Amino acid sequence: MTSVWASLTVDARDPARLARWWAEALGYQVVTEKPDEVEIRQSAERLPGIVFVPVTDDKQTKNRLHLDLRPADLEAEVERLVDMGARHVDIGQGDVGWTVLADPEGNEFCVLRQQG
Repeated sequence: MTSVWASLTVDARDPARLARWWAEALGYQVVTEKPDEVEIRQSAERLPGIVFVPVTDDKQTKNRLHLDLRPADLEAEVERLVDMGARHVDIGQGDVGWTVLADPEGNEFCVLRQQG
């Protein structure tokens, strides 16, 4: 027997705000919005989703899990995401072929080059 991946859960100080940010970044839509959770998906019927839940504490250390995004144009996507409120971060990645950013609450993610 195996499991079906239903969602990834993200702790957030402001779940609704962070969910809307990620929905815009990924081209997803908000499918559930309650005080204790906000879920985004590509479409209402398509899994997996990303669920944002409230926490009272701020993020303290580097993520143990992160998203990798692979746009058609890395530089243009990084510029778009930074314009939306992401910021460049150095997690010790050195000189690599991708860019590490953090969302508005500090969660790191990578923007990769298109596979070639």
